[in-house]
Amino acid sequence: MQLSEAKEKYIQTWGTFATNWGINRTMAQVHALLLASGRPLSTDEVMEQLEISRGNANMNLRALIDWGIVKKEFVKGDRKEYFVAEKDVWYLFKQITKERRKREIEPVISFLEELKNIEDKDSEEAQEFIKLMNDFSSVTGKINNIMDLAIKSDDHWLVGKITNLLK
Repeated sequence: MQLSEAKEKYIQTWGTFATNWGINRTMAQVHALLLASGRPLSTDEVMEQLEISRGNANMNLRALIDWGIVKKEFVKGDRKEYFVAEKDVWYLFKQITKERRKREIEPVISFLEELKNIEDKDSEEAQEFIKLMNDFSSVTGKINNIMDLAIKSDDHWLVGKITNLLK
């Protein structure tokens, strides 16, 4: 397989995988393109290589910047905006975990706490409902704690934990 073919396959496959994780396919493809590129790319280059519209390219580049995994880079002598992806995979894992926790887990925690505050707590049905919400809160809290550990850790911590699990 030639390098260009491998990069194209990576970009397309990464986009397909991302939809399984709840991530926009094009956003993942833009990210994969920037990761695989050996240099900063302009919006025009992203549009051309992925065959997407300017609006789609701009929207996804901004989203990746908001996630903290892509940044703008200025090229001397050129007025265009250029973009580069963070290539430290451990940093990417931690940053994506942090954003997913903020967007997915923290709202669930708040929502469950709100649902437990019902006025008519005395009936058996209300007690069962509150128990169910407490059980969901417990699981969600544990997931949140695991994500927090991953975000605060370094790569050696994870390797150590996995090694301990395999023993």
